[in-house]
Amino acid sequence: MLLSLLLLFSMILAACGDNKSGSNSSAADGNAGKNAANTQQDDKNKDAAPVKLRVFSTFGGTDSAREAFQQAIDEFTASHPNVTIENDTMSANDDGFRTKVNTDMNSGNEPDLLFYFIGADAEGFVNADKVVPLNDLLDADPEWKNGFIPSALDFAKQPDGNIYAAPLTGFYEGLFVNKKIFEENGLELPTDWDKLTAAVKTLSAKGIIPLSVPFDQSHYLIEYSILSAAGPEGQSKGLKDGIDPNWEKAYAAMKELYDLGAFPKDAATIDLNMSGNYFSEGLAAMTIEGSWAIGGWTDETKDNATVIPFPTVPGGLGSGNNVVGGFGSGFYLPKSVYNDAAKKDSVVALLKHLTSPAIIQKIATANGGTPAADVEISGLAQVAMDGFAMAANSDSISSPVDSKVAPETFNDLRASVQQVVTGKKTPTEAIESAKKVEDANK
Repeated sequence: MLLSLLLLFSMILAACGDNKSGSNSSAADGNAGKNAANTQQDDKNKDAAPVKLRVFSTFGGTDSAREAFQQAIDEFTASHPNVTIENDTMSANDDGFRTKVNTDMNSGNEPDLLFYFIGADAEGFVNADKVVPLNDLLDADPEWKNGFIPSALDFAKQPDGNIYAAPLTGFYEGLFVNKKIFEENGLELPTDWDKLTAAVKTLSAKGIIPLSVPFDQSHYLIEYSILSAAGPEGQSKGLKDGIDPNWEKAYAAMKELYDLGAFPKDAATIDLNMSGNYFSEGLAAMTIEGSWAIGGWTDETKDNATVIPFPTVPGGLGSGNNVVGGFGSGFYLPKSVYNDAAKKDSVVALLKHLTSPAIIQKIATANGGTPAADVEISGLAQVAMDGFAMAANSDSISSPVDSKVAPETFNDLRASVQQVVTGKKTPTEAIESAKKVEDANK
């Protein structure tokens, strides 16, 4: 009888225990399901066939987002152990970058994922059907598509209306000013041409470089001068349909600045990196650069700097509040890898990872660029916040002039800067020369 009672008591306890655990059974089953799914995915990645991908980008050299981009790649390979990624990079300031991309894309040596400029630079391989339109991929994955802000995708469209490049961060260019140098010399911020030329005269007389830019790599000086002279509409036309005489005013304005002593004495031999160093080290009062440059400056220069639009040149059509910016680069997916069954899934997954809001936030925090996703950026220097405000309050935002003309045309425009400012070529001759190159590359 005692044994029977003990057996009955143990059965009652067991029943109570079952009822108690039953209250959490749904949550336990759910967590078990999630863990099982994650385990299955991890096992699937571990068991998948090895895949090697090459990613080519501008996140090299001294780029401020270089480490953040490498970390993004490392995150992907950690969750996809079967994938090995070659992080192939060059600096965007290296003129060989464009040459390498065009050579690779036209010789069957395409990277598996390409980070490159949007606009005229990409027209060659876009028109040659070398890259995949991303429209269908975006529509098929609403979560990925909705991670982008609409304006970023709008900027990424090519003339045919398709999106071939998934944007990461945008940019703005502007006239960066060392406020401390201006205050110490009793100068007003150069918000118009008269204030700019007054500052140039004063600073040059004191042995301070007024405006640090190079002649050969004069990208940003050309872009802002033409936008200021021709206005957004005249700039956007490029040179395909004829010569806008306002473009000549841009080169005349550069010569005026040169004659006043605006540029470094070695402007004919330095590159963008050295030009930027002059500003970073406090040897120059101004420079024209993009948002990406801020990360490479000294903390003191960041604290003392602000950024404003380039003022309207004499007789120009710009408002004085026009900004060069937008989303000028993105990730292209070459058709060669998309049609490769062994690589397709991995490279699409990598593309989505590198353009996810989380990665966009990290890259934008590193380089101070405008995020292509609706994410909060914190911890940036005040000059970067000034740049965001400048873009937000501008009358217009125009993509750079080098996206409106052929690469060869822009090279010709660059080559003419030194010749014009030193009097070896007239502004009219400079634009006529560029027009001939543009017509030859139609």
